[in-house]
Amino acid sequence: MNYRKLGKTNFNISEISLGTWQVGGKWGSGFDDKTADELLNTAIDNGVNFIDTADVYENGLSETAVGRVVRSRSERIFVATKCGRQINPHVNEGYTPKVLQKFVEDSLKRTGLETLDLIQLHCPPTEVYYRPEIFELFDKLKDQGKIQNLGVSVEKVEEALKAIEYPNVTTVQIIFNLFRQRPSELFFSEAKKKDIGIIARVPLASGLLTGKFDSKTTFETQDHRNFNRNGEAFDKGETFSGIDYELGLQAVEALKALFPETENLAPIALQWILSFDEISCIIPGASKNNHVLSNLSVYDSPQLTSEQISEMNKIYEKLIKPAVHQLW
Repeated sequence: MNYRKLGKTNFNISEISLGTWQVGGKWGSGFDDKTADELLNTAIDNGVNFIDTADVYENGLSETAVGRVVRSRSERIFVATKCGRQINPHVNEGYTPKVLQKFVEDSLKRTGLETLDLIQLHCPPTEVYYRPEIFELFDKLKDQGKIQNLGVSVEKVEEALKAIEYPNVTTVQIIFNLFRQRPSELFFSEAKKKDIGIIARVPLASGLLTGKFDSKTTFETQDHRNFNRNGEAFDKGETFSGIDYELGLQAVEALKALFPETENLAPIALQWILSFDEISCIIPGASKNNHVLSNLSVYDSPQLTSEQISEMNKIYEKLIKPAVHQLW
């Protein structure tokens, strides 16, 4: 495992870390504590020391599992969670310091931790980023010892750029992968100037970049890849990075032609992300142990050459960029 600094938090974290949206479940189709514990322990056994969760993942069960496993380990494991998505309807007016403070205190109870290493606003409406009182709350929570750092998880580059104007924002979690390249244009350089940690989420475009899906692949009813392709439940950019599924498959076929000997494209897609020095870590999810090991097999693959990276980018430029680049 290789480690990188998480911006001005100064945490030294595993560049391949773990997202827990589907740990112990399968996109909302039931939670299994045993599976969650196995996945989390496998990740930590292999050098992962940064785990990202949220209060809404499996209605708090993900946070509970993360806290249980972290407390059982002797290693220093950094825990990041998120708050805000419980607000229903999820609108700007629902965001108040009082409501958010309660969410943070509930996360502390569920995890059983004395303090949260990183709390992140969970993709709030754009208007929230223009309300200083929301960000000021987290200075108070830090003074109280309830949190160590504040970050944001965003949908849009605009939101990321606004968030890092607040001096207490230390990290930004953003969708970034071979099929979602816009953040690297302006945001990365601005984040670097302010020593902001960048956490890349949805790194495999909801599994599309593993190369294991085709036009006949079906997804379970509760799986967002089945019900949210057009943003029916939440921002469509969270599902296949907002790309039309068939177009995505076309781009994946071009990738396969570029790497004809490679059965699993996931390590190649992760390597592409790691080629950016501005990235602090990647948080691929996992619902099975072999998913964790697949993500970590990035270290078993030959290093991508500059020529290969250039050819990968050409696939994006030709097939994906015209459809999605300016949307987020």
